[in-house]
Amino acid sequence: MGFVQSEFCDDWMKTEGIPIYQTMHGVEDVTEVPRRPWPRMGGLGTYIELEASKQAREAIYVAEIPGGKALEPEKHIYEELIYVLKGRGLCEVWYEGQSKATFEWGEGSFFAMPLNAWHRLVNGSRDPVLLLAVTNAPLLLNAFRNADFIFNCDYKFPDFRGKPEFFLPGERRFKDPGSGGLNFWETNFIPDVRTAHLDDQPAKTEKGQVTSFKMASWEGTHAADWPTGTYMKAHYHGPGALILILQSEGFVLLWHRLYGIHPFQDGHGDKVVRFNWKPMSIYSPQHDWFHEHFNTGKERVRSLRWTGGGVGAEIPTIKQGPLGYISVRQGGKEIEYEDEDPEIRRMFKEALAKNGVPFDMKPVTYRTDPFRESF
Repeated sequence: MGFVQSEFCDDWMKTEGIPIYQTMHGVEDVTEVPRRPWPRMGGLGTYIELEASKQAREAIYVAEIPGGKALEPEKHIYEELIYVLKGRGLCEVWYEGQSKATFEWGEGSFFAMPLNAWHRLVNGSRDPVLLLAVTNAPLLLNAFRNADFIFNCDYKFPDFRGKPEFFLPGERRFKDPGSGGLNFWETNFIPDVRTAHLDDQPAKTEKGQVTSFKMASWEGTHAADWPTGTYMKAHYHGPGALILILQSEGFVLLWHRLYGIHPFQDGHGDKVVRFNWKPMSIYSPQHDWFHEHFNTGKERVRSLRWTGGGVGAEIPTIKQGPLGYISVRQGGKEIEYEDEDPEIRRMFKEALAKNGVPFDMKPVTYRTDPFRESF
């Protein structure tokens, strides 16, 4: 499938003067994408367009702040989540006529910008800072078709109001029965996602951990962790789930659900995409594509997943959270190990052997009935 039809945001992005790095499924190392001076923001930057981010009307960018420099102050009425790939620094946040709130961030920090508040990111060292951000700017730009309104609206949203506690990590954690018992952490600032405590969640993989974050109005973002020698169950959902790998190496298999739960057995192996990942890789499954994550490294995987900003396309899927843990046999969105194509586990074991990593999952007895997911 090609990229979705051009919209107002596409034309606006071209006026930004930075590269627009287009690729279908993922980028092996986001720290290596080409960057150029960014007149509006200061520093250097590039936009990254994946097919799924286009489908979800989300924007992905990498920004570089040279040593001792800062980005230009900005405000906007779209949501923004920022992960620090490299470096350390300070953020100033304020509304007109109010005192500034400040907080320090470093490598591995993850935070949400208050809606329509002024903010300025300052590099606190002599070395360059690299940031990876996801916004729902295309959704708003395409809706209002006026960039001046997006960046110069004066409305002050009540959630921030200059409160310094907005950026305290906080320890409000809870289990949400409405989303299938997912564990949530309500916070707008995580000092280091790489070492943050995650909750046990074995539904997708043995000995796996997942904690979802409520950050500003983003409700589908989470961090996941699972052991070496294991892989997650195949599943699908709406577009816009961007995954950043923080630790270990492996691969993901992706295929459209039209090709069924046994793509190799049914003669559709050529339609299955394999994307190899490592730390600093990003990838994003498209709408209604099965995808399955495999850890072939010698340590536990840790990944960060963005999705669900504001009124983004993923919100209806998030509210149907329990379906993500229900088998396709019961009308859900997940393929149980007993139902998956046997070629998938064979491929995984082969990749593990090449890395000298032992397979560490329970044996499986495959079902042989002719079940096929209905549409």
